[in-house]
Amino acid sequence: MFEVETEETTPVRAFLVYQPGTNTLELRGLIHALDMETAGMMILPDRLPEGNTARYGTGTGKAQEIAETAVAQEADCIIFDYEISPTRQRNWEKLTGIPVFDRQEVILRIFARRAQTKEAVLQVELARLTYSLPRLAHSYGDMARQRGGSYGSKGAGETKLELDRRTIQTRIDRIKQDLAKVVRERKTQRKRREKIPLPSCALVGYTNAGKSSLLNALTGSNVYAENQLFATLDPTTRRLALTGGSGLLLTDTVGFISNLPHNLVDAFKSTLEEAVRADVLLIVVDASDPEATGQYKTVCNVLEEIGADTNPRITVLNKIDSLKDPDIQTATLGQMFPGACQVSAVTRQGLDNLTRQLCDILAGPEQRYRLPVTHSDLLTQLRKTGTVADEIWQDDTVEFTGRTGRSSPLAALLEPFRISF
Repeated sequence: MFEVETEETTPVRAFLVYQPGTNTLELRGLIHALDMETAGMMILPDRLPEGNTARYGTGTGKAQEIAETAVAQEADCIIFDYEISPTRQRNWEKLTGIPVFDRQEVILRIFARRAQTKEAVLQVELARLTYSLPRLAHSYGDMARQRGGSYGSKGAGETKLELDRRTIQTRIDRIKQDLAKVVRERKTQRKRREKIPLPSCALVGYTNAGKSSLLNALTGSNVYAENQLFATLDPTTRRLALTGGSGLLLTDTVGFISNLPHNLVDAFKSTLEEAVRADVLLIVVDASDPEATGQYKTVCNVLEEIGADTNPRITVLNKIDSLKDPDIQTATLGQMFPGACQVSAVTRQGLDNLTRQLCDILAGPEQRYRLPVTHSDLLTQLRKTGTVADEIWQDDTVEFTGRTGRSSPLAALLEPFRISF
C-alpha cells in the first residue's frame, strides 16, 4: 500500500525535517535503505513560535519556508524524523503538493521490503494496515501517483476514499488469526528444542550492529548478513559448540531502532519472545558508531518494554576492526562499557573470550574434579548437560575439568570430588 517507487528510473529525492537535537544521520540511513536520496534537510527551531501551531506542528511561517525550500531543492517528498498525525500529514500535503511521510512510515516500508517468511510478511502487513487506517486519504493519493501520475498531482485514487473501513478491519482480523496459527507453530518448534537439554542465547542489538555476522562467525553458519538496516526480520537459530560440552542454541533477532513504532513492537511480539525466553542475552553494539552509547540505551529500553530486562547479559562491542584509532578508542569504550567483550566478527578477534564468558554465565566457572571410576556415571551426565575437558583416566580414578551449570543438581553431587587446580 505504501510503496514509493515511481515509474521513473531516477531515485526519489526526499527533503528531511528534524526536531532539534536529533541524530540526522539515522534518517539518512533509513531512506538510503529505500534507495532514496537526500534532496535537503532542515532542523526545526528549539522553541515554537507563539500562536497556533496545531495545523502543521510548527508556525505557519516555518511551514511555508519548509515547503518553499523543498520545492527549490526539487524534492519528490518530505519526510519528518518524528511521528506526525494524519491530520497534519494531510495539511502538509495540501501545502506542499507532494507526498509527506513520517519516520514510522519509512520504517514500515523498509520492513515490507525485508520481510521474507510467512510470519514476517504477516507481521509487517498487520503493522502497515493498522498504521494506514487513519491515513486513508494520504495512502490512496500516494497509490494514484504511483500508477503514472507525477508527484503533487491528484490521482484517481482520491475517489477510493469511500472504501469501507470494515474491509480493512476484516483483513486485520484475518491476519491476526493467521499469525496466531504461526505463533502456535513456533511454540511447537520451541517445545521440540526444549526437549534437547541445551541452554539458549539471543543476539539482540541496534539494527546493523552486526548480529548476523557475529552469529555466522561463532557458529560457522551462513545466515544472510548485509551492511544495511533491518537485514534480519526473522529469528534464526544455530547451534554453537562449546569446548568439552554439547553447546548452546544461539538465536539472531530483529534489530532495534530509536522510536521503533509501537505497532511494530506489538506485531513482532512472537519474534521478540526469543529474547524474553533466552537464558542469556548478547547485546551487540557497533563499537565504530559514534552513537553507540545512545543505541545501547535504546536497546535496553526495548528489552525493558518486552520484559527481557532481567535476563543475564553480556555486552559485545562488535566491529572493533573498523575503529579509526584503535588504541585510544578501545580504552574509551572500556570506560563507557565496563566489562564488555570487544570483538570483530570479521577478523574473529575476541571471539574466544566471548565464548568463555558465555560458558561462565551458562555453565558456571570451571572446576577440577577427581572422580572414582565407580562414580563415572556422574561424568556421563555432565557430558550431556555441562562441559568436560582435560580427562585423565587412571586405574581407579578419572580427573577432569568441568562446568556443571549454575543450577544443576550435578554441582552438589560432584562437590565432594572437587579439587584445586
